[in-house]
Amino acid sequence: MTIKLSDHFTLRRLLKFVFPSIVMMVFTSIYGVVDGLFVSNFAGKEAFTAVNLIFPFIMVLGAVGFMIGTGGTAIVAKTLGEGEKSLANKYFSFLVYAAIAFGAVIAIIGILLLRPMAQLLGAEGIMVDYCVIYGRIILGALPFFMLQNIFQSFFVSAEKPQLGLLVTVLAGLTNILLDYVLVGVFSFGLVGAAVATAISQTVGGLVPFLYFAFPNKSALKLTKTKMYPKVLLKTCSNGMSELLGNISMSVVSMLYNFKLIEVAGNDGVAAYGVIMYLQFIFVSIFIGYAIGAAPIVSYNYGAGNERELKGVFKKSIYLMLATGVAMTIASFLLSEPLSKVFVGYDEGLYTMTVRGFKLFSVAFFTCGVNIFASSFFTALNNGVVSAILSVMRTVVFQVVFVLMLPILWGLDGIWFSSPMTELASVAVAIVFFIALKNKYKYM
Repeated sequence: MTIKLSDHFTLRRLLKFVFPSIVMMVFTSIYGVVDGLFVSNFAGKEAFTAVNLIFPFIMVLGAVGFMIGTGGTAIVAKTLGEGEKSLANKYFSFLVYAAIAFGAVIAIIGILLLRPMAQLLGAEGIMVDYCVIYGRIILGALPFFMLQNIFQSFFVSAEKPQLGLLVTVLAGLTNILLDYVLVGVFSFGLVGAAVATAISQTVGGLVPFLYFAFPNKSALKLTKTKMYPKVLLKTCSNGMSELLGNISMSVVSMLYNFKLIEVAGNDGVAAYGVIMYLQFIFVSIFIGYAIGAAPIVSYNYGAGNERELKGVFKKSIYLMLATGVAMTIASFLLSEPLSKVFVGYDEGLYTMTVRGFKLFSVAFFTCGVNIFASSFFTALNNGVVSAILSVMRTVVFQVVFVLMLPILWGLDGIWFSSPMTELASVAVAIVFFIALKNKYKYM
């Protein structure tokens, strides 16, 4: 039975509705990790380090897709809640077409900037060439990557999260299969890994585009539309926190790499790359939940259903805290076997990675509440508060702690800067939850 945004969400129904989005994000993170596995084990440590140096820059360019997806979903779901289905489809179509145009322009700019950016990020010698080769191939598929990110959110608003999951699985299997063939069998190394990722992103963006372009049974479809500059502006405003969050996380990753090269050399960057891959798998559960729950919040906010809004908020906070505890424990138990899969061939790097991941993983305890808080206010169409939460978490606190803690604790200070960031961020989130409860009636 299809679950609709207008339904009453018990805990069981809520979990059932968000489950496809969670699995979708977990699967996305896993097939991203597969790239790292193949590059590290088949192309070598230098190629793996190069990918980790240039990847934050690529993610900065692709962040516009996250902004349009999350910000646009809030508007479209709210419009559906107000009973304006035809207008919601026009908004949806306009935003998808705008994303394609943005993606093409940004990809060209990114390709032109790859070499100087790689050098700026600390790449030298052969690593610069590795960064450029990998980056050019990945950026060639950037418009499809942006579409993939957008449709992950819009599938939920269309009340078809299961289809979003199927598309993600299809794209993921494409990536894993091509990684095996191009890198593992034919030994194309870094080029093979990049081609596998680019093709999988094309699948992830093109398949849902075709689904929505043809007649379907979902709440949304691509139709003839017109320019909606105010909607685009509101979308950017709503999704600004996600844009800033992704950009700032990438910028902070660059800062981490600089500090790690300074403190631990190239091995520090490689260890951080492994930790980021593993962290993404864990955090993807929180992100998937936020993607799945956001349209429910937006719909009920648009419909003026305060009772449902309160129920979803309360259940979400409890779920984020409980999951955070479970993740922290699991990460401690799994740090050694997971690190061995990536860098077991280098004892020193393996030891560094295990210790770093254990210290870093304490952040999972409060991370879920922070991710939900930013997404929650985006869903309420309050992009300003969402952006403040995101910037404080991903820029201000991160920068302060990653610069200050290594002075006190050396390499351990770099690893522990993330838990300190999440702890400070949750305090800010609580302040906003309390301050705005009367305005939005969620408590």
